[in-house]
Amino acid sequence: QLQASGGGLVQAGGSLIVSCAASGRTFNNYVLGWFRQTPGKEREFVAGISRSGADTLYANSVKGRFTISRDRVKNTVYLQMNSLKPGDTAVYYCAAGLTFGVPIQGGYAYWGQGTLVTVSS
Repeated sequence: QLQASGGGLVQAGGSLIVSCAASGRTFNNYVLGWFRQTPGKEREFVAGISRSGADTLYANSVKGRFTISRDRVKNTVYLQMNSLKPGDTAVYYCAAGLTFGVPIQGGYAYWGQGTLVTVSS
């Protein structure tokens, strides 16, 4: 089970970190990722990280502003979001999969519940 937390309201230009803790099983053998979704739109890939944490992948829209990381001891994945824009407003979901570099929903088998991030202008 994946449990996301840390969402909230932040002003444009601000920062926020969301985290996702795994329970019930270890996800150290999985790649981890973050997706986001707004009403009426498909869930879109935001960032992914390899099993070791050595490799990361980002959507062009967040590259240079967001950083994904993982703590294998805590079985947790983080998304540090800087220079937030109103367009980043969405429900953010964490996910676990088997193959790194697959930035689509189908590449992930396990999903956490979302956490809402709202960026005000």
